[in-house]
Amino acid sequence: MQSKSFNLNINSTIKSFTKTIQVDSDKSLSIRSFLIGSISQGISKAKNVLESEDVYSAINCLKKLGVKIKKNGPKSYIIYGKGLGSLFVKKDSQINFGNSGTLARLLIGILSTTPEIEIKIQGDHSLNKRSMKKLINLMSRFGAEFLPKNKFKFPLKLISTEMPINIKYQSGVSAQLKSAVMLAGLNSYGITEIIEKQESRDHTENILSKSTHALKISKKKNKLIKIFGKKKLSPININIPGDPSSAAFFTALALLLGENSFLKIKNVGLNPTRIGFYNLLKKHGAKIKFRNIKKNNNEIHGDIIVKGSKIKPLKASKDYYVNSTDEYPILFVIAALTSGTSIFRGIGDLANKESNRIKEMQKVLKQIGARSIASKDKIIIHGKSFFERKNKKINVPNLGDHRICMSTVILALVTGIKTKISNFETVNTSAPSFLKIIKLLGGKYEIKK
Repeated sequence: MQSKSFNLNINSTIKSFTKTIQVDSDKSLSIRSFLIGSISQGISKAKNVLESEDVYSAINCLKKLGVKIKKNGPKSYIIYGKGLGSLFVKKDSQINFGNSGTLARLLIGILSTTPEIEIKIQGDHSLNKRSMKKLINLMSRFGAEFLPKNKFKFPLKLISTEMPINIKYQSGVSAQLKSAVMLAGLNSYGITEIIEKQESRDHTENILSKSTHALKISKKKNKLIKIFGKKKLSPININIPGDPSSAAFFTALALLLGENSFLKIKNVGLNPTRIGFYNLLKKHGAKIKFRNIKKNNNEIHGDIIVKGSKIKPLKASKDYYVNSTDEYPILFVIAALTSGTSIFRGIGDLANKESNRIKEMQKVLKQIGARSIASKDKIIIHGKSFFERKNKKINVPNLGDHRICMSTVILALVTGIKTKISNFETVNTSAPSFLKIIKLLGGKYEIKK
């Protein structure tokens, strides 16, 4: 279900506002609920699902692999799970992950240890440019094979292993690689162990937590996840909150518009492994509060209250990266519009996102006159609170990167600099309501098809 291509033009500033909004549902949880529901035993239910292109890609891939998924009301789905090792497809069939790196890594995790899988795998133009070397090396340790040999970008051929063996893995900053290992381990013989020195996104663990016979987590010095292979998974019943990454863009807008702005974002996921963006900004003077906090399926959610604030230059150590990976493009925008020098460390992995987010955001900021210096793992941004609009234009080419498109919209609305963003439809992969909410907040834009 591919959106028609369109460009977005912005040519005026947005005024301060007092509003209450609800953002799109959490993408990470939506994709995981379909994947885990499909390999669980019996009927699983997912409510308030994000209906975006990345999630539709997940549904389409699973249907091609023999899973029955039925819509059961607005944003509500029933997944008829057939259990571990049950996914099946004719030899040399093909599945397409679209733009979703999450879907690619997690579904490859499942398929690598599912018997009799021989399948062609690929993504869209943007995903096909991203290296899958770390994932391929990990899945090869379980026994899976990828062809051609020594090729690490899609399209590829995946041949699963008939005798999947457990592995030990020391997890890094990637929650997707950790999840892929967990999902591969579920259908492997023996106990797969994951040692996590720095906690990353834990949605997969939370969804699997009811299957206590298949998953055990202990925390001493480091977090240790044990996956007991070949155990049946209990069905899931999940109600998905709003996406904290989608909420970050509107939070940034309210903060940057000064003290007359107020924003309440209702029912957002506040999982501690996802709120590095908010914690970093609060530490540097942002007036952000979490209210009405509740817990459901081991996931914390609540309302985010934001008031326009004077923010100090941002100093982000490498420890923030793992809990705010998706928010760095908008953090770079906030840094550029904040007087003083901001420094972000430990950001090397941003080079292998939908685009090289370090280089591409530098290009965007350079167009408004904001200076930045980047190395492999660090960026320094020299910000100021006002940029002259005259004789300036922002032009974003087709990068296939939703986060850069959304970040540039916020930059354009705050500065009023004439802006053209090509192929803006890529935002529909994660946040189909984005423009509707911008309009609700008073932002003006023009769609050019």
